[in-house]
Amino acid sequence: MGMPEWTDPKLGTMKRAALWLVQVIGEGNTFTKTDVAGAFPGVAQADRRVRDLRRRGWQIHTNREDVTLGQHEQRFVLAGEEVWKPGSGGSSPRASITDKRRREVLVADGNMCRSCGIAAGGEYSDGLEAAQIDIARRPVSQADGTEKIELVAECNRCRVGGRGLKVEFENIELKISGLGGFERDVLISWMKNDQRDFSKVEEIWASYCTLPAESRERVRAVLGI
Repeated sequence: MGMPEWTDPKLGTMKRAALWLVQVIGEGNTFTKTDVAGAFPGVAQADRRVRDLRRRGWQIHTNREDVTLGQHEQRFVLAGEEVWKPGSGGSSPRASITDKRRREVLVADGNMCRSCGIAAGGEYSDGLEAAQIDIARRPVSQADGTEKIELVAECNRCRVGGRGLKVEFENIELKISGLGGFERDVLISWMKNDQRDFSKVEEIWASYCTLPAESRERVRAVLGI
């Protein structure tokens, strides 16, 4: 069965919007709300149906994720679920997460992004916006080969960049089994505090890496390198 045409009136608006992005806009190209309105004249909330595609793995950036975009521009980055196929594009998967469950996940994850560590309301280093923390679904491969979808708190930027990320639990277990006693104790202390403690050497290294070449040479000279 081939891909239907985006103009097919028998399809729902979200399915048509997905096909319009693929067939008319194309990955990597930009569009505006005016373009959406022109493609779907008389269709209420067509722009909202485009936004709904993000919940199905479609990467559609605004100037919050891509600072090169204008205020009214959006960029179609990558297609996600083929919602036009039979059995796809039904009720939103996000709807299955109740408010109670959402709060539980946020509390369990310290109301911070588990990918980059930024807290809710914290400012990104570029100063362009404050972090919004929401819930993401993360596939986790189990030791027995099965896959389980687990919920995790992520910020608005990491949710976009982390789509498709999968955790291999077996690999983590394998790496833990290979740790020496000291390394294992350090890891346990980080987990108990839910925070990594950096040594003075690591802090100096992190600062050194940010220096221009001329300043790096001066630091190397201090160490006699």
